[in-house]
Amino acid sequence: MTEQIVQILLAGGVMLAIALIFGAILVVASHFLTVKKDERTEAVEKLLAQSNCGGCGRAGCAQFAEALVKGEAKLSDCRATPAANKEKIAAILGGGDAGEDTVAVVHCCGGHACLDKYDYQGYGDCASCELIAGGVKACPVGCIGKKTCAGVCRYGAVGVGDAGVACVDKEKCISCGACIEHCPKRIIGRIPKAAKVYIACSNHGKGKEVTELCKNGCIGCGLCAKNCPQGAISMQDGLPVIDYAKCVGCLVCVQKCPRKCIKEH
Repeated sequence: MTEQIVQILLAGGVMLAIALIFGAILVVASHFLTVKKDERTEAVEKLLAQSNCGGCGRAGCAQFAEALVKGEAKLSDCRATPAANKEKIAAILGGGDAGEDTVAVVHCCGGHACLDKYDYQGYGDCASCELIAGGVKACPVGCIGKKTCAGVCRYGAVGVGDAGVACVDKEKCISCGACIEHCPKRIIGRIPKAAKVYIACSNHGKGKEVTELCKNGCIGCGLCAKNCPQGAISMQDGLPVIDYAKCVGCLVCVQKCPRKCIKEH
């Protein structure tokens, strides 16, 4: 019996010794093999929007922070983070383009003022409706108004009002780009958050063609460009384009537009 106990203790001692040796090896290996995380990564991540919207092309803010620190991404890739925080991040990273705050806008004001091609009875989604003859609206780039953009916005910033056209609440919008990506008509874009006006039409057609489709569509008259005291508006392919670097928000264009498709923001 005594000999058996000795053998058991001996075996236990050998196993303990082996465990201690392997433990020591693991401790040493972990010390030498651990990938040291740049301390700037955590600081950068805390300053990001924490929306994990994916608009930057990364899975989330943590992954984007790592990419920024490694120099594999640009700060301007993120639209959701406020400009003030971007400036702080740029300082941590030793420079970079902080960019400016932007918001999404819908470049359409048609809605119920735009003719319908047919009576749509299907599933209430813009993408589904668009599959049938390009959507219910007679205007080829008219807002369908079936709330796809509202459905993908995680911040409740997009909705479809009584006018039947989508609109964005600039106070809630973080410019993540989800609505832009999912709009089948590609009529949602970004403008500077500080902008005072935007063009609410995307139809490049001739005036007569547009008026036959929509009561609110831009007819390309050019009165906005002619009357802008800052020369901030130019006509390009039948539609006005605003140079926000020149625009001072005087709202003359809003007043002069006969179709009221230049909107105050």
